[in-house]
Amino acid sequence: MSSCSLENQNPNNSSSSSSSSPFNLSNLWSKNKKALDHVVFTTIRRRSFYRKPPPAPHRPSSPPPPPPRQPETISIVSPSPQQTLVPNFPQIPSQDFTSQLSDETLLQILSKADNFGRNSNALVSKLWLGINGCLVRSAKVLDWGFVTSGRMFFRFPNLIDVDLLHGSVVSSNSAKNGLSFGCEFGPFCVDSDVFVANRVGLVSVSEVDFGLQTISSSYPNLQRLVVVNCSEIGLLNVAEKCAMLQELVLHCCNDQVLRAIAAFKNLQILKLIGTVDGLYCSLVSDIGLTILAQGCKRLVKLELRGCEGSYDGIRAIGQCCQMLEELTFWDHRMDDGWLSALCYCENLKSLRLVSCKRIDQSPGLDEHLGCCRMLERVHLERCQLRDKQSLRALFLVCQSVREMVFKDCWGLKDGMFLNASFCRRLKFLSLEGCSRLTTNGLETVVLSLKELENLRVISCKNIKEDEVSPALSTLFYNLKNLKWTPDNRSLLSTSLSGSGFGKRGGKFFKKLQI
Repeated sequence: MSSCSLENQNPNNSSSSSSSSPFNLSNLWSKNKKALDHVVFTTIRRRSFYRKPPPAPHRPSSPPPPPPRQPETISIVSPSPQQTLVPNFPQIPSQDFTSQLSDETLLQILSKADNFGRNSNALVSKLWLGINGCLVRSAKVLDWGFVTSGRMFFRFPNLIDVDLLHGSVVSSNSAKNGLSFGCEFGPFCVDSDVFVANRVGLVSVSEVDFGLQTISSSYPNLQRLVVVNCSEIGLLNVAEKCAMLQELVLHCCNDQVLRAIAAFKNLQILKLIGTVDGLYCSLVSDIGLTILAQGCKRLVKLELRGCEGSYDGIRAIGQCCQMLEELTFWDHRMDDGWLSALCYCENLKSLRLVSCKRIDQSPGLDEHLGCCRMLERVHLERCQLRDKQSLRALFLVCQSVREMVFKDCWGLKDGMFLNASFCRRLKFLSLEGCSRLTTNGLETVVLSLKELENLRVISCKNIKEDEVSPALSTLFYNLKNLKWTPDNRSLLSTSLSGSGFGKRGGKFFKKLQI
């Protein structure tokens, strides 16, 4: 075997001369060629174990098969504490997990949230915003352009309750700092020194009818509708396409519009607003009430606001609408004698009088008034009760009631309230804001009501606690429910007695006197 050691070299070799160069390793490797080949072969062999096989040559005739599809992975980005404002911030996924759910599944999940949660969920993404719109069932239109542009039907495709009152009012921008009406009639604002009709208008009848046609086509399952200044044709379109409509509120209504009311087969709740002082004036007379009575025989609730009429119109309603249970008069303009027609409403259970300047100045004889024997509740709110004869006639008609409420009524004195003793079956009596009524007047009536179980006396300043008799105290003890806060001023002074509260201001202002 060949070796690379220096001892095996012959110094007497003829090929080497004394004049040759010093010892060189390259000459040594060239002389031992077998050893060099062995080292090179061993090195190449060792490196071959760590190398990958060369790729196959590309063949244009047969394209390579596509690589297997890797499963999608969701990367989690964990922000560093320096990048977050809150320490120990939870890990936020870079992709939306709900994007893999179907719209039907996501709709069922979002429907479990309450109204407040739905409003918050709509801010998550555009997808959630669209799905949340499918869950909305009621909408109040504030801009009429939202209806005419079609955005309303794309944004809320499943509405069953549409209120067009606010969007039907056109007011000037300069009137926003003026006088405003109540929220029930919408945000109607005018300057205090300018007539309302010059600054506030309504959307035209043709535009309202076109909007009703579009709404009825988009929402065939509509159940409640509030509309202003429409015509007979517009209501006919709604009645034809929305067979499930149960509640209808008509603002700026007149007798001609009521011709289409008979087309609503399933209508149960109807509110007619004829005249609103300072805003619009429309006439609803006995003609319209008769048309209403003959067309809507399944009515359960009826509200007449700012409507005219007389004995004939109310009698027609009572004779035709046998299912009527609740009747409301709001700022009525009825002729004298209408009160005696209430006895034709045989199934009437609730009667409300709100903001009425008068009840009936000429009700007629007592024997002609009749009685509503099924009536259970009478509610009078913000009414002027200055006529003793009309209030007495009302008590006679409603002598079978079980519940009676007086709230913020003007002119109710002891002599007028004495007629409430006709209601012998009264079990609930509420007096709130009746400032003319005294303790003696209350005691006279309450002691005559043998079936009285509940009594509420609130903010009646002429009813004093120190004037309560022992008989009245005994009655209070036997009642099931009693709420007694007649004089808030005396109650406040009693609770603050001895505390010194309210006296420092007097001392302060005395120092400022010159």
